[in-house]
Amino acid sequence: MQGPLTRARRHTESHRTSRIGWLRAAVLGANDGIVSTGSLMLGVAAASASHTSILVTGVAGLVAGAMSMAAGEYVSVHSQADTEKADLARESAELRKDPSGEKRELAAIYVARGLEPPLAQQVAEQLMARDALGAHARDELGFSEDLSARPIQAALASAASFAVGAALPLVVAALVPVNGLMPWVALTSLIFLALLGAVAARVGGAGLLAGTWRVTFWGALAMAITAGVGAMFGATG
Repeated sequence: MQGPLTRARRHTESHRTSRIGWLRAAVLGANDGIVSTGSLMLGVAAASASHTSILVTGVAGLVAGAMSMAAGEYVSVHSQADTEKADLARESAELRKDPSGEKRELAAIYVARGLEPPLAQQVAEQLMARDALGAHARDELGFSEDLSARPIQAALASAASFAVGAALPLVVAALVPVNGLMPWVALTSLIFLALLGAVAARVGGAGLLAGTWRVTFWGALAMAITAGVGAMFGATG
């Protein structure tokens, strides 16, 4: 016969906050890859360029865009990591200088969240006895392991996802004849964007229709404007 402890099952929950960092970088990279590379090739095609010139433009856009995404994401996220590190160093110094004051500060945070003052004081004492800096980082500064800055991870995710996204319209452009390139690239790029928006919404727990429509609309607008500019320069060239 099983006892209460044997029958007890651990209650586990799966939250999506742990996916925010890599999901944001991956979706942004893939979306930018499809939109920028597809738009570039449409703009050049609208200017009556040759098939070879269009493909060279697409490849150049893929390489340059992937490197730009990686560098930009690394610098941006590294700046966030530097800020977090500086805040933690300042908090660590304050804990060494005035531990009692920091304990009162932490207890006040818990009181503001709804705990009674005696219980808040007890919670602050126990958490600080175990990991004082971790408690203040989490509850005072708002840092968490799931949302912490990871520059290299973000840079690699952005570069890889941009390259994958950019490769999609590029492959289509390589397979179709030049006279059918513009409608094929535009249509398939919009399909790719719609699928990307749906997948991102699904993984992130958002509404499928809203996520799909948002990504597709702005991608279509970017490609239409770029093709219009290309056609204008092609007509005046």
